[in-house]
Amino acid sequence: MNSKTKVLNLYAGIGGNRKLWENVHVTAVEWDDEKANVYRDHFPNDDVIVADAHEYLLDHHNEYDFIWASPPCPTHSQIRYIDTGPDKQNDVVYPDMSLYQEVLLLQNHFDGDYAVENVDPYYEPLITGQRVQRHLFWSNYHIPDIELGKSNIYEGTIEEWQTMLGFDLSDYDLEHKKKRKMLRNCVKPKLGKHVFNSRGKQTTLI
Repeated sequence: MNSKTKVLNLYAGIGGNRKLWENVHVTAVEWDDEKANVYRDHFPNDDVIVADAHEYLLDHHNEYDFIWASPPCPTHSQIRYIDTGPDKQNDVVYPDMSLYQEVLLLQNHFDGDYAVENVDPYYEPLITGQRVQRHLFWSNYHIPDIELGKSNIYEGTIEEWQTMLGFDLSDYDLEHKKKRKMLRNCVKPKLGKHVFNSRGKQTTLI
């Protein structure tokens, strides 16, 4: 019997990316208590830690075989950028450079496989990544593109998102807006499985 892969799942949310992983022992790090509670209910065998994922990565990266990180994306988003400026909804902000700090740490100080996921940004990425679906991945192995069907992250009811992702939030005492955001921020489970299972099947990137 194969030993389980030790996985660190950073910025875990409610666990969309993790849903279809098999033969794993997962440590999930999530800052938001309400998200962490939903994650615990859906993945009771995972170790869930409420902490700063950025600092946890720095302190614990050498303890795992595989690391997934999904740092916050709003400051990199094309959608936010379009609606930024005078007389628009958003103020101009600095892009959150912790994204690139994590990529560089993993590139230079981690011996296992990793995938850092974010949006395809409004600027030319400072470090070249791999575009898969609407995401950009920084990884040390090749992730082929995959067809998962049409998805508009700003459309659909909570019920439709729950059905698509396989999460039922109806019993949670959460604001409608927060439930919707939790679901919208999920990486599709099939994409999470595809990225995870691409390890070892492709030529390692240089």
